[in-house]
Amino acid sequence: MKSHTTHLTFTLPERMAFRNITPDVTKIVAASGVREGLCLVNAMHITASVFINDDEPGLHADYKKWLETLAPFNASPQAYAHNRTGEDNADAHMKRQIMGREVVVAITEGKLDFGPWEQIFYGEFDGRRPKRVLVKIIGE
Repeated sequence: MKSHTTHLTFTLPERMAFRNITPDVTKIVAASGVREGLCLVNAMHITASVFINDDEPGLHADYKKWLETLAPFNASPQAYAHNRTGEDNADAHMKRQIMGREVVVAITEGKLDFGPWEQIFYGEFDGRRPKRVLVKIIGE
């Protein structure tokens, strides 16, 4: 069995943003030489996410609005106990929990095996600094 590991690094300028990383992951799958297997894509930071969905701007705007309703940004230590540590990103931790840590996509005949409209996204909830994403591919 083959194994291939790559780390991607993203620095998004916005506090909350989504980036389609499907082209990046597709290149890594091709470079791995794996024809049949699995591809894990994992956010390596607790205020970032990796998820699969449609690449449609309205949906992304809806996600941002929904997430901000569920866990609104508020830097005050009175708003979130976590912010009493000197951080101001308690909301980002909660948004990550909702959107998920990682995805696993099948590799079939050397390509990511998606359903209709599926794409891989990096979700940033406490941006403006470098964060890593692990891409781990296993298979034959």
